[in-house]
Amino acid sequence: MKVAVVFWSGSGNTEVMAESVAQGARSAGAEVDLLKPVQFKSETINSYDAFAFGCPAMGDEVLEEDKFDPMFTAVESDLEGKKAALFGSYGWGDGLWMRNWEDRAREDGINLVHASVIANEYPSDEDLNECKDLGRSLVG
Repeated sequence: MKVAVVFWSGSGNTEVMAESVAQGARSAGAEVDLLKPVQFKSETINSYDAFAFGCPAMGDEVLEEDKFDPMFTAVESDLEGKKAALFGSYGWGDGLWMRNWEDRAREDGINLVHASVIANEYPSDEDLNECKDLGRSLVG
């Protein structure tokens, strides 16, 4: 089992979450690659069995618009039927960016196997444990 954890982080909060997702997947026996958006392309999708995507809320509660969203837009149709999960952090609002992202993923036919994990600012220990659970759920 091979898992790709693809994330963008501006302040480091989402990166800490990505590392916990990777720890969870590894603890369940998976091989894990932590990847930045520039490293993940449609042609690499078949190298993985499951995917975790992490991006913080930006601007008016949207995905990061210069690197992450263009990458996700380029690969989302190739993720149809694939096991995936979403995570990220925010500093304002109420999580609208994640609800919109979940809706978008479901409309694309992506198989979201775990409830998305969102952290307000720096992730708490509870948030990081949920990230580990998210990682394990991609393997099971």
